Amino acid sequence: MNMGTFKNKVAVVTGSAPAAIGPYSQAIQVGHFVYTSGQIPIDPATGVFVEGGIKEQTRQSLTNVKAILEEIGLTMNNVVKTTVFMADMNDFADMNSIYAEFFTAPYPARSAVAVKTLPKGALVEIEAVAEIG
Repeated sequence: MNMGTFKNKVAVVTGSAPAAIGPYSQAIQVGHFVYTSGQIPIDPATGVFVEGGIKEQTRQSLTNVKAILEEIGLTMNNVVKTTVFMADMNDFADMNSIYAEFFTAPYPARSAVAVKTLPKGALVEIEAVAEIG
């Protein structure tokens, strides 16, 4: 069954976050929502991972999400849901301490899971859903 494409599906592209390196978009806007692709801790200025551990990688991943949202006039306050993928659940407290710097109450809904591996050996990858308006 061919479901077709969304008539109002628009790619969000910014040079302030890492470029997509495969068949995906940095984010897609459809209707009143924006769905970001998972952001790993690549510094868009250098094209490489930020130095440091889980705290620095979490900060860069969320900075990348923020840059994508800012491209279309949104802020982290528009985020309604995030998913955090971690290579090691033992990093949860350190990830959470940085995560808390990016959001205010009411906080977005969140899932946080440990996975076997992440792209390029990242310690964390974060995706978000944001509401427009």
